[in-house]
Amino acid sequence: MKILLVAYDNDSYIHFFPMGLSYIASVLRDAGHDVLIYNQDMYHYPDEHLTGFLSDNFFDMVGLGFCAGYYQYKKILKVSEAINKSENRPFFVMGGHGPSPEPAFFLKRMGADAIVIGEGEVSIVNLANTLEVDGDLSSVKGIAYIDNGEVKINEHQPLIKDIDTIPFPAWDLFPIDYYSLFRNPHMKNSDRVMPVLSSRGCSFRCNFCYRMDKGIRLRRPECIVDEMSQLKDKYRITYIDFMDELFMVSERRTKEICKAIIDSGLDMRWLCSGRLNYAKHDVIRIMKKAGCVFINYGIECMNDGVLKTMHKNLSVKQIENGIKVTLEEGISPGFNIIFGNIGENRDTLMKGVDFLLKYDDHSQLRTIRPVTPYPGSELYYYAIKNNILDDVEDFYDNKHKNSDLMSVNFTDLLDDDYYKALYEANILLLKKYYDDKFKQNCEVLRKMYFEKDASFRGFR
Repeated sequence: MKILLVAYDNDSYIHFFPMGLSYIASVLRDAGHDVLIYNQDMYHYPDEHLTGFLSDNFFDMVGLGFCAGYYQYKKILKVSEAINKSENRPFFVMGGHGPSPEPAFFLKRMGADAIVIGEGEVSIVNLANTLEVDGDLSSVKGIAYIDNGEVKINEHQPLIKDIDTIPFPAWDLFPIDYYSLFRNPHMKNSDRVMPVLSSRGCSFRCNFCYRMDKGIRLRRPECIVDEMSQLKDKYRITYIDFMDELFMVSERRTKEICKAIIDSGLDMRWLCSGRLNYAKHDVIRIMKKAGCVFINYGIECMNDGVLKTMHKNLSVKQIENGIKVTLEEGISPGFNIIFGNIGENRDTLMKGVDFLLKYDDHSQLRTIRPVTPYPGSELYYYAIKNNILDDVEDFYDNKHKNSDLMSVNFTDLLDDDYYKALYEANILLLKKYYDDKFKQNCEVLRKMYFEKDASFRGFR
């Protein structure tokens, strides 16, 4: 089959490499299908360009995947419309975190022919092979489709137990010189970055997070290092973004990966997502030695009761200790705090602000956003059960308008008071950030003019 995969434009100047799409491209190609990537992201093509491209060229299948954000939803509506308007409209498939928890809604709203639910590498190949033979979709596990106006959801496709058997992403089908220009914390202008997955899934069950698949599956450290090495050799990549839902799944696992990186002699810098209860001196120290420069931590709240409600399996004491250790060992921490979960109030919000003001090293600008009950999360079903959200249609069409605006109010605060509290909190964070940046730049000027520091190359 001839298959077109769409990398849609999210209005970024430089887009993050579409890892999920690249894995799908890889397995489809290995199965003997002809795969082409439509890079709307890189070229910022208008949506009607896709309509014309599909009308002028023949494809058996067109596919795209997306996450559950407000912007993504609105964009995919337009991309779907562009696909459905084309004269040679192919079989239209969707997948990813966005449509997986509510496939019936997305089938009808987007006019798609099928949705791949959850992990897609096996299901998409079986779907393509079936379409090529007889088109009987009832036998394809892990998909939803419409049959005579009725939504059919097939049996779940078992997860791939050994994820090291999944082929590496199809990098050669994508413009790596473009994606490698994406910027991350503590990068040099000359750095070239690409993402790598060291695992799939997460062993924790935060109430605001949607897990497509249960549990966690780990790659062998040797396989991870092999992928990093190939990226360095083939594409001159110098910086790796470990985009796992959780990289630091345990102290032992983290050390094993770091040791493999050190033993390889790759000399690459990287960032990852971390758990603060695993942020011990020996762990962070070996991470730094292996090249880690930034750990993005999910803190969420500085109140033990709310953390318990979230199922974070973290305490305020563990959070503070972990941040101290990370800073002491010389790695920059990323601080993620959200507001508005069950049991939160103005006091819990300000404790988060106080914590950020005390420890944030300003390697990134951090503000506090409202919690969002994404479809599939425990918080989403809680909202429906308690009649503060109707359904997925209500979420996307009425409630989730922007990630910095509240979609559902789980607190006892009135909406206006909720926003007033967030406004005051973020004003404090913004002021501290820009005050510190001003002081840093004043120090640069002082050293340049009075110590004759010739290393500075200008503010422009």
